[in-house]
Amino acid sequence: MKKTKSNIEAKQSLNASLSRRSFMSKTALAAGAISIVPRHVLGKGFVAPSDKVNLGYIGLGKQSITLSNAFLANTDEAQIVAGSDVWTTKNEWFKAHVNKLYADKRNQKEYNGLTVTSNYLEILDRDDIDAVIVATPDHWHAIQAIGAMEAGKHVYCEKPLTLKIQEGIDMVKTVSKTGKVLQTGSMQRSWTTFQKATEMVRNGHLGDIKKVLVNVGDPAIPFNMKSEPIPSQVDWNQWCGPAPMLPYNERLSPSESAAFFPDWRLFSETGGGILTDWGAHMFDIAQWGLGMDRSGPVKFVPPTDKNAVRGMQMFYENGIEMVHEDFGRGWGVRFIGTKGNLDISRSYLETDPPSILKSQVTDKDDLKSRGNHYQNWIDAIKNDTPLISDVEIGHRSATVGNICNIGYQLGRTLEWDPKKEKFIGDSEANKMKSRKSRKY
Repeated sequence: MKKTKSNIEAKQSLNASLSRRSFMSKTALAAGAISIVPRHVLGKGFVAPSDKVNLGYIGLGKQSITLSNAFLANTDEAQIVAGSDVWTTKNEWFKAHVNKLYADKRNQKEYNGLTVTSNYLEILDRDDIDAVIVATPDHWHAIQAIGAMEAGKHVYCEKPLTLKIQEGIDMVKTVSKTGKVLQTGSMQRSWTTFQKATEMVRNGHLGDIKKVLVNVGDPAIPFNMKSEPIPSQVDWNQWCGPAPMLPYNERLSPSESAAFFPDWRLFSETGGGILTDWGAHMFDIAQWGLGMDRSGPVKFVPPTDKNAVRGMQMFYENGIEMVHEDFGRGWGVRFIGTKGNLDISRSYLETDPPSILKSQVTDKDDLKSRGNHYQNWIDAIKNDTPLISDVEIGHRSATVGNICNIGYQLGRTLEWDPKKEKFIGDSEANKMKSRKSRKY
């Protein structure tokens, strides 16, 4: 991912004038950082079991509020000390929210331990920050996650892990190279209903699985919104970053006061459509249930109607078929076996016949609960324990959705080699594994 590295290095050189010593002395005092063991002595990213993990947030939209609440509620072993967004108002919004959370938790009148910046590289430059949460739009994930790991930080990255297949390949390589801990934000794997459903499928309660239906949203489309005036509170060039310089539209990137979620997910320049947005959850559960966390389908067959937004057929090497299909129950997964079917979503877990659901489930080691998604990541950082959704899992689940997008766009059958992570005999499809990054 040479473009990614060159962008990171270019940005770092532009910011070389920052005085690390001056910056650190100010931010560490402001954040009230807890660092009993000097981390610079033990190496960046080292966290002793007795220490709190100091967190920096990159991307301060609606999901950052959800994640700050989640980390505060689910672990006492992490502390949020910094945040960064290209919206100045989102920086202040996040700062006020987190400071209030800590003030309430500690029964203090006020708390002022959080610092914010419009330049996420300042987060990566801080020696007192052990790990970062990447909650930016999809087109930024790989650059920021890879940059964080190369700067010695552990990473919690929102799903889908990447916008392009090659980005995921590079993220897997970076984890291996740096030894950092990356958790994918596919938190459904930590929910008991999804764990039970997967256990039932993997332990043969449905018999042999023949087919899986996955209902998620539409593929990505090119950006098509009208241009609106750019708000003074946002650095729009930096928001677009490696993506093309798109016209601003409120639906694409709303202010923090907007009542709706942003639509950057819909467009191929910044997201993978709801196909990957929810596919990173539901294809992920299908992959888990089928035992394909380190692999994926070998053939993708799009519908004959080139305007169709459902109907992609996917075939695994063992013959199991998976279809992107609306089976009438909202976003969810249906496993179809020789002894019965199982439907699973966030609002239901049902089997046909119903008696299957009452059968005794025997845990397999790789399916046993490892606690909540957030504490699990902290435990892995401090104690080198297994992750619920590591970088390879997140990458492989994202790859399914990314290949579907390519298949819908090209309108032809694609042969995929999960081991080499290449399309067989299709140079055009292989070029679509990556993207050209804009200079920003």
